[in-house]
This record gives sequence, structure tokens and C-alpha cells, in this order.
Amino acid sequence: MATMLKQIETVLDTYVRPSLASHQGDVVIIDYTNDVLRIRLTGKCSGCPSAQLTTEELISTTVKEHIPQVNDVILVSGVSDELIAQAKALLHSHHL
Repeated sequence: MATMLKQIETVLDTYVRPSLASHQGDVVIIDYTNDVLRIRLTGKCSGCPSAQLTTEELISTTVKEHIPQVNDVILVSGVSDELIAQAKALLHSHHL
């Protein structure tokens, strides 16, 4: 599995991230299980109205083209646990 994640990261670094970076965004891998890649868009790409389209037309197509073992790419939306923790800490500090 570690080798597969390295292959996926290489494809993302080479073909996907430069395009996302031009929009001040990025992509992170959340999980790869049972040939399904789960990703999250970050930066300005996070929450963008075109996020699903970007996932389907750019990320999914590119990853599957270079790594046929990947059957699906799923965009995970929502707020990360890290961001929630930061928000709680900020709110807590303002109430002291």
C-alpha cells in the first residue's frame, strides 16, 4: 500500500498539483482503500463551486490514466478535525 500511495503522490505532484497551485489550491490524500482514493481539496480549491468538476475531470481522470488500479476517486468535503480543533482553541482563548 505504501508503494501505491507513493505512485499516487508522484502522479499528483507531476500532473495535478501544478494546475491546482495556479488557483492557490492543493490536494491531499485522505485514504486509499479497496482501490478507492479519497482526497480533500485545500486552499482556494476547498469549497470552490467547481471542486467536484475538478475532482472528476482533472484528478480522477489523471490518476486513473496513470494508475489503472485506482477504480474511483472520491472528494471528501467538510471540515478537517485539525481545523475544528484550531477553531475551538481560538474561541476558547477569546472567552477567557
